Amino acid sequence: MKKILLLICICITSIIQGQNTITTYLDSYELEEQREIKIYVPPSYEIDSTRYYPLTVVFDADYMFDVVVGNSILFAKKDKAPEQIVVGISQPGDIRYHDCAYDKLTSYPTGRSEFFYRFVRSELDNFMEQNYRISPFKTIVGNTITANFANYFFIEDDPDYNAFISINPYFATDMPTLLDANIAQIKNNNYYYYLSTGDYNSENRNTVIESANTTLSSKNNPKFNYKFDNLTGATLTSSIGQSIPSAMAFIFEMYSSISKKEFDEKIKNLSPPDAIAYLENKYVDIEYLFGTNLKMREKDIYAIESIVIDKENGEYLRDFGEMIYKLFPESHLGDYYIGLDFEFRGRYKQALQAYKEGYMKITSGIEDADNFYKNVERVVGKMK
Repeated sequence: MKKILLLICICITSIIQGQNTITTYLDSYELEEQREIKIYVPPSYEIDSTRYYPLTVVFDADYMFDVVVGNSILFAKKDKAPEQIVVGISQPGDIRYHDCAYDKLTSYPTGRSEFFYRFVRSELDNFMEQNYRISPFKTIVGNTITANFANYFFIEDDPDYNAFISINPYFATDMPTLLDANIAQIKNNNYYYYLSTGDYNSENRNTVIESANTTLSSKNNPKFNYKFDNLTGATLTSSIGQSIPSAMAFIFEMYSSISKKEFDEKIKNLSPPDAIAYLENKYVDIEYLFGTNLKMREKDIYAIESIVIDKENGEYLRDFGEMIYKLFPESHLGDYYIGLDFEFRGRYKQALQAYKEGYMKITSGIEDADNFYKNVERVVGKMK
């Protein structure tokens, strides 16, 4: 039975990807050849012409593209990440080594790999931005030698990519030092860096990666977000399937609903106005970076409710309600908190009006409507 279910899942995933994935060839001036690329576009792309999507660039598309696409579909369905456009660069056989070679003395790309860098940085990026609705958030994914190559896009003066997934990197000699120097200079944008290894790698390679981890994990720049996984018991092949979802969960944590960890570390000790600003900025950033006009989740509203009500005598309830009303006008919760503010102040007529307006917005069912109407009845009782 388990084998049958697994086969069904594989078939469904194949159908979904097949319907929304194209393979095409890009004429490269830099490389003086055509390069095969695979592009996955979410089904919603054709439905909403105003929506923009984060871009993920995948090296080693021959075996990594489907893993990234499959996880992007799963995370989007579970509301843990936005839908993404994924483009993979095919690098079969020894092509990946020619594409991603580096000078052992300088640790920078050689002549051929410098051309490949320009192909990705200019030609591929421009092609995707000219032909697809791409949001400002970009991720790049590599494994072993292509993972090292992905770092060249991070050590730029002004990195165009926001997130880097580095699986089992074959680091150039000076790459950890170059990364360290660039992290210190980051000021304006947030960057996410995921690094993984495991006991399946050679002792020498693990020593280099763990040394890089020591350096990267010691950085105190708030704009640099870092996660390291040591995948004990994995294999070189299985590490890809383990690293991709772990990296996505880390990179798109801001998109996800507020977790206990996020609340405890970033929200719990805030004042009511700061908590309200945090929630508002979270959704403004989601819309800007990920291109999705995500409606504010009720779970996130409730997450900071106690701060707004219990701290400073509920003085910021009206601000809370107005913020919700601005970002999520169809929700009854904005009216509820505005009404609660009026009720606390003894302004029952205004409270009754706000509660009635909120009641008219409830579409989730009779039980929810009945529960909300108790606010109306309570205020009417106070007015007698």
